[in-house]
Amino acid sequence: MADQKTLTVDIGGSGIKAMVLDTNGNPIGKRTRVPTPRPARPDSVLEGIVKLAKGQSDFDRVSVGFPGVIRKGITETAVNLHKDWIGFDLEGVLSKKLDKPVRVLNDADVQGFGAISGKGVELVVTLGTGFGSALFLDGKLVPNLEVAHHPFHRGKTYEEHLGSAALEKAGRKKWQRRVMQAIASLEHLFNYDTLYIGGGNARRLRLDLPPNVKIIPNVAGLLGGIALWRD
Repeated sequence: MADQKTLTVDIGGSGIKAMVLDTNGNPIGKRTRVPTPRPARPDSVLEGIVKLAKGQSDFDRVSVGFPGVIRKGITETAVNLHKDWIGFDLEGVLSKKLDKPVRVLNDADVQGFGAISGKGVELVVTLGTGFGSALFLDGKLVPNLEVAHHPFHRGKTYEEHLGSAALEKAGRKKWQRRVMQAIASLEHLFNYDTLYIGGGNARRLRLDLPPNVKIIPNVAGLLGGIALWRD
C-alpha cells in the first residue's frame, strides 16, 4: 500500500532507539531514545518500545532490529540482553501491544540494509555492546550469519576481543589494533568488495582504513528498517 509510515526500532545493549520513516524510508521527525533496562528482560524492553512509540508521530507498521538470531519473528539468541529472550515471540507480542503489524530482523542486518549499495559482496559489522555481522550479495541478505562467537585470536571470539567490555579493559589504542586485525581476518574469510563498520563504538575509531572499508552512522540501524517491508 502507498504512503505507509514505518516505526523503526533499534534494540541495543545500552539504548533503545526509534524513528518514523515515510514510505520511501526518509525520516519523519526526530530519533528518540531510552536506556536499555537492566536486567533487559522482554517485558521491560517492550515497555520501553511502547513508550517510544507513544512519543512518535502516527505509523502504520513496525520494524525492529534485535541483537540476536531471529527466525520467523522469534528471538533465538540474546547474548547481551537476558536469557528470557530465548524462544520469545517478539514479533507477535509487540504486534499485540502496538496493534500494528510488526517485522523483526537481526540488528546488524537492519543496519546493513541502511548502508549497502546493493552491488557485490558487502559485509557489515557493528561495534557496540557486542559484535554484530551481516552479509549481503548483490543486495540480498545471507540470513543468520553470526561471526561474533567464532574464534578470532588466541582462542577468544570476535565479541570477546571487540565488544564494549573489551574496549574498556584493553583501552582504545589496543582495541583499535584488534579492529585492524579483524578487518584483515574478515577480508580473507569473506573476500568482500566493501566492509561497513557501524555501531555505537565505531565513532571511537581513529584509523587509516583501507579504501573498501567505510564507517557508517549509527542511524543506519533505524533507516534500514524500511527494507523489512520490501516484499
